[in-house]
Amino acid sequence: MEFEAARSEWSALRAEIEHHNHLYYDLDAPELDDFEYDALTRRFRALEEEFPQLADETSPTQHVGGTASSKFEKVQHAVKMESLQDVFSLDEVRDFDRRVREAGIVPQYVTEAKIDGLSVSLEYENGVFVRGSTRGDGVVGEDVTENLAVIRDIPKKLAGAPEFLEVRGEVYMPHAALTALRAQQELEEKKKNKNPRNAAAGSLRQKDSAVTASRGLSVFVFNLQQIRGRELHSHKESLEYLASLGFPVSPRRDRFDDIEGVIREIESIGALRGSLEYDIDGAVVKVDDFAQRDALGSTNKFPRWAVAFKYPPEEKDSKLLDIEVSVGRTGVLTPTAVFEPVLLAGTTVSRAILHNEAFIRQLGVNIGDTIRVRKAGDIIPEVIAVTQRVSESPFEMPHICPSCGAPVARQEDEAALRCTNPECPAQALRNIIHFASRGAMDIDGLGEAVAQQLTEKGYVRSAADIYDLTREQLLELDKFKEKSADNLLAAIEASKGRGLEKLLFGLGIRNIGAKAAALLAEHFGSMDALRAATADDINAIDGFGGIMTDSVLDFLSKDGTHDLLARLAAAGVVMVHTGPEKKDALKGLTFVVTGTLPTLSRAEAEALISENGGKAASSVSKKTSYVLAGEAAGSKLTKANSLGIPVIDEAAFLKMIDNEREDTNGI
Repeated sequence: MEFEAARSEWSALRAEIEHHNHLYYDLDAPELDDFEYDALTRRFRALEEEFPQLADETSPTQHVGGTASSKFEKVQHAVKMESLQDVFSLDEVRDFDRRVREAGIVPQYVTEAKIDGLSVSLEYENGVFVRGSTRGDGVVGEDVTENLAVIRDIPKKLAGAPEFLEVRGEVYMPHAALTALRAQQELEEKKKNKNPRNAAAGSLRQKDSAVTASRGLSVFVFNLQQIRGRELHSHKESLEYLASLGFPVSPRRDRFDDIEGVIREIESIGALRGSLEYDIDGAVVKVDDFAQRDALGSTNKFPRWAVAFKYPPEEKDSKLLDIEVSVGRTGVLTPTAVFEPVLLAGTTVSRAILHNEAFIRQLGVNIGDTIRVRKAGDIIPEVIAVTQRVSESPFEMPHICPSCGAPVARQEDEAALRCTNPECPAQALRNIIHFASRGAMDIDGLGEAVAQQLTEKGYVRSAADIYDLTREQLLELDKFKEKSADNLLAAIEASKGRGLEKLLFGLGIRNIGAKAAALLAEHFGSMDALRAATADDINAIDGFGGIMTDSVLDFLSKDGTHDLLARLAAAGVVMVHTGPEKKDALKGLTFVVTGTLPTLSRAEAEALISENGGKAASSVSKKTSYVLAGEAAGSKLTKANSLGIPVIDEAAFLKMIDNEREDTNGI
């Protein structure tokens, strides 16, 4: 390959990898599975090996992908939390052994399962847990001590501990906990976590430790970072010592004298991976002796004394027996494949979501076909192909709602089919759960189980019915006593004052999320003003388009909405905007955020822009006032420069906001 062609491909891959690193490490919202991401990084690394002049110290091959979020205090790691170099074949494991021996080392190896979670540091002084932090970029992480303290598996006090101890572990979400979380997210029609790693990361990085405590997280400790008051000489010795102190350590931690023994253990762990209660994505091979590790050293990103073997995803064929169609909170019809049970990654699966009609047509799938199934992230079943067809015509979605029999329809530019009946009983439970959720009316105690009982008994069919509930009705519910009934009634009463913004979001208007609900509340100020608004009035809101406007007007025009709002108003629900007034430091300015900022995530920067009266746009145009750029800014920065649009860094951006604060304080 010619150098210029290599540089072009390298630049494109770098921007793509930095983007996916940001999604994975900082936002806990990956778009690619591990196998697809690994393919990108292997090609990227191969280009740098062929053309070393491409690589520099800022390359993704030279640093860990994450950054510390500004939501938490920063922690400077005394010992760098390195990542491991991935290998994908047993021959690469043998190559690792060859490199170790060529360095003059006669090694013993310890092989462990690679838990798929979030890496953390735990620090103890005289046996007392004093601080916990995330890896971040390996040098600077986030202080998440309070959240780690609510994980039961993490010991808070150690008997017979040394003066100081820092260990590294992996916080993970067991399969049972992930299944429960996904079921809750499905009922609330929230985006479901695809894999345990990102579910664990998102749960640990909550501002409210009570949320973390509710997620059922666990931990395995796998490395000694620092110790004062005791000498340890090998990895195996350190793991046994940490286990004696009460830490949950890697359950398989065998030591081997030769690489073929390591390879047999890798294969053995791989055979067991599906039977474990937690997710693993590989096996880790480490040189055991600490002095030998020091002699081998590290690159900028990886230690030379360890590698991580990554297992490929498992795929199997099965016969499609049926396609079931269910109805969600907003009336969306969701098809689910039901197939002959197959054993995948150690568990038997027989169902997988088919998403929508467009996905079915893309696959060309129909009942009776032989389909190929895999587990995304080794946990969530998905259909990836049809390997044998019984019909050339794909499955046809129903034309009437399977719950209430009303017609179904598809809006323009939308893939989903929806039930047209707002009173559809299948939608009632999810509507109630959404209305009571934390982001909406925040009715503590009115969760899935309680909502289900209330709808089954016929006490609640709409949000307004919540405000008519009596103590006597609540005492009929399973596990409800006087105190729990009184607490729920108090929470219902408190919810009346949440304000217009939360109410609009809680009503579940199609295409209107929390951000759009806030814009409506800020712009119109009251429900009466919104109900009197025309399409032009709503379209005048910066950030609103025709689809969102039509959704609002369609919702407000329904007879059922008139009755619902009247009942809510009669119950005393506040229908005016109660939130803080927007600041105007950035009024009239449009920003595009690109790249990785030093302390702010993209979402946090865009929230600051909105809070200070500006607009956060997704693409650069002549209307853009400023481009806020961080590392690996990519094509948006290039376009800004070509259009002559001012480019600022995070410090300049924060100064624009702080100048306004200083002016206000000086008045």
